[in-house]
Amino acid sequence: MKYYSTNNKKLNVSFQETVMKGLSPDGGLFMPEFIPQLEDSFIDSLSKYSIREIGLEVTKQFIGNEIPQNVLKNIIDDAINFDAPLVKLDDKISILELFHGPTLAFKDFGARFMARTMGYFLRNSEVELNILVATSGDTGSAVASGFYGVEGINVYLLYPSGKVSEIQEKQLTTFDKNITAIEIEGTFDDCQKLVKTAFLDDEINSKMKLSSANSINIARLIPQSFYYFNAYKQITEKNKEIIFSIPSGNLGNLTAGLMAKKMGLPISKYIGATNSNSIFTEFIQSGKYEPRPSVKTISNAMDVGAPSNLARIESLYDEHSVILKDIASNTHNDMQTIEKMKEIYQKYNYIIDPHGAVGLLALEQYVTEEKLDNYCGVVLETAHPAKFKDIVDSSLDCNIEIPKVLQKAIEKEKNSRFLSADYEEFKKYLMNL
Repeated sequence: MKYYSTNNKKLNVSFQETVMKGLSPDGGLFMPEFIPQLEDSFIDSLSKYSIREIGLEVTKQFIGNEIPQNVLKNIIDDAINFDAPLVKLDDKISILELFHGPTLAFKDFGARFMARTMGYFLRNSEVELNILVATSGDTGSAVASGFYGVEGINVYLLYPSGKVSEIQEKQLTTFDKNITAIEIEGTFDDCQKLVKTAFLDDEINSKMKLSSANSINIARLIPQSFYYFNAYKQITEKNKEIIFSIPSGNLGNLTAGLMAKKMGLPISKYIGATNSNSIFTEFIQSGKYEPRPSVKTISNAMDVGAPSNLARIESLYDEHSVILKDIASNTHNDMQTIEKMKEIYQKYNYIIDPHGAVGLLALEQYVTEEKLDNYCGVVLETAHPAKFKDIVDSSLDCNIEIPKVLQKAIEKEKNSRFLSADYEEFKKYLMNL
């Protein structure tokens, strides 16, 4: 399997180069030259396989012989050592819990796989790799945890000051060794712009070897496709119209789901659920992409004004009308989000986090507008609700228990470097490392 750039389909690079560079030199995102098809017999017999066995079958389609299968199996078994259960709220709606990894967020799937894959590719290298990561919340802690202590790799986490939850901030600023947190005076989009600009800066690249662990790196998306197959496996009534609703920011999670569909997973519709940062919803409805500065919401991981992975989604489809066959999108604000959190708690005694609540709102709006009745809706719950304790407690009038792994992070002292969103200041910092 070879990979091209969304800015240049004639580019032809290996999986290793794709992973280690993260971003194409022309500023585009890497995509596989084709989406491999899984055998119908495999899809029909998913119930026989664990999520790790599913992951091995999926991943080997994308890497060919670049990693021996026994090594790849060990990477996946070690990285995905937790599950993603499907929890039924009622006969029509289920919650896919993606927060059972070590940092309690769906980003653990991609970050842990990527860390181990990069470690394999660097096994004989004497050159250090420097990973730049822009995070709107959970990516930072997942990448820090996945790469912590990995020899030959340094990680720099850029996060927007005052725009992540207190617990999220503690999670990503309390590592040491090879992990450095950089607090940026700006938005997630500012952080992402700094990272992308550095990748294209010849002077920096002549001094240090760079890569990315954001969803712009294809090694993040491939393992995120695993849990779509695993969720489908757990659905008992497969004769219904199956709809996945994905809380959407940088669109990596949605892109992974679309790749799973292209591989043969029989999903009827994907819903890209957005908060007040509704750029993707507007794109779906009008066909026009008009990025703008993001605004702060209680579902902060979705606060993205210029979603990178839209380029990948467009590359998967020939034209906008075809995109609409697979994807719907709608947007909901903070007040609606809080009301839905309350409703789910009162009706099902289930605590859903703000991002999941936006996903549920989007699902309900879609099935109402389409007048659907015979459906199975799956909402992706991307992070443990305790990560947003202040919002959850005040909205639901409860005192959600904090898992031990989060409590340990809270008790540690924050350690970060503060920088403005000015690129020259960031460049000077990197050049002086």
